[in-house]
Amino acid sequence: MNYNQSHTLILNNVARFIDLTELEKQKYLSLLTEIKVKKKAFLMQAGDITKHEYFITKGCLKVYTLDEDGAPHISMFAVEDYWTGDMASFMTNEPTSYFIKTTEDSELLAISRANYDLLFKEIPKFERFYRILYQRSLISYIRRSNHGISLTAEKRYIEFKKKYPKIVNRITQKDLAGYIGITPEFMSKIITKVNRM
Repeated sequence: MNYNQSHTLILNNVARFIDLTELEKQKYLSLLTEIKVKKKAFLMQAGDITKHEYFITKGCLKVYTLDEDGAPHISMFAVEDYWTGDMASFMTNEPTSYFIKTTEDSELLAISRANYDLLFKEIPKFERFYRILYQRSLISYIRRSNHGISLTAEKRYIEFKKKYPKIVNRITQKDLAGYIGITPEFMSKIITKVNRM
């Protein structure tokens, strides 16, 4: 069967961990909703209850919290072939503390909680897929937390550039500073220094 670009992208993502029959592919795609979101729009805000998990087929989003002074602390950027959302809120039906905002015009495939539960019932192998997805997410979170403690801001920036070469040129210096955990002014100095190396 011929699939559009978005469907091909998500099916390839799933195929990294589980094999689907043609009927299973079609069932899975039928449970997803396509969403288009303009640049600088909120997909989710603190206090909302997360109703969907999202797969990015086009664009870039940032996931962040705000501290007491209103400064953003970015926990991740999500671009094509990435998943995003707040799994804790999605699973517990409790309000999220995160904001998800687009930094580019974006296109997503969303799965609702009801369809997520239906998916596991009708295609149980998806439990393996999402388990692996969440394990990888947790490992990434732990590593990022450890780097925040053990690495200098300069080394965190160098690591980010190396690990996410497709993202670094798509985000603002201010957002990058929010991810690294420093001021935009200090970020500017680090970028200048690293680029001279």
